[in-house]
Amino acid sequence: MDNKVLVHRHLIVRAEAHNPPMEEDYLRWWFQKFIKDIGMKVMMGPYIKYCNMKGNRGITGAAIIETSHIVMHVWDEPDPAIIQFDVYSCGEFNEMNICEKIKEDFNCTKISYKFLDREKEIIEYHRLKLAS
Repeated sequence: MDNKVLVHRHLIVRAEAHNPPMEEDYLRWWFQKFIKDIGMKVMMGPYIKYCNMKGNRGITGAAIIETSHIVMHVWDEPDPAIIQFDVYSCGEFNEMNICEKIKEDFNCTKISYKFLDREKEIIEYHRLKLAS
């Protein structure tokens, strides 16, 4: 019996951003809006914390959603900043819409991603690089 809700999709994004999130309140707001915009629901969080350690400066956010989790790590010392972003969900979502949202919201000039189906084994659906 197939469960249409349990699709086990994993989006892994790496982006280079000229306007990365750096403030905890902003990223908390962004996570809440992002999760709602992709049709998911928050169960816990989002949890956001800025790290000031030299060489590892940047912000991290994580949220538990009804269908799994969403995590973002940002290193803001390099120029452009590096964003690593994961969406893992048992529910359907559109990977291109997510990449476009990250690109627009954080002024990204380069984005690459992998979109994986992890239901029965790990199958790579897409691997793409987007440039502005």
